[in-house]
Amino acid sequence: MTVVVYLGDEVSAEGWRVTGARVRTPAEGEAGAALRAALAEAELVLLSSTVAAAIDTRTLQAALAATSPFVLVVPDPWGDVPVPDLAARLQAQLGLEA
Repeated sequence: MTVVVYLGDEVSAEGWRVTGARVRTPAEGEAGAALRAALAEAELVLLSSTVAAAIDTRTLQAALAATSPFVLVVPDPWGDVPVPDLAARLQAQLGLEA
């Protein structure tokens, strides 16, 4: 069975828990440590956009670029922090930027 870990707000975490995901709601300043722990245990890591914004850029970019585990940034219910543009990211990685 695939291990999925969700890092985000408590409201969304309850929904992800119902689907069978392991959930964590990191306190302020603990997002990076929570991500490192999730990377060690999961095959799929889902980060709310708010948690992703709280992780230092270098750590987040390395996690998103890694082939395993797969890391995705998902929108949080309030939409305070925008989700990264996946199409633009893929174009940049493939060298297709205009």
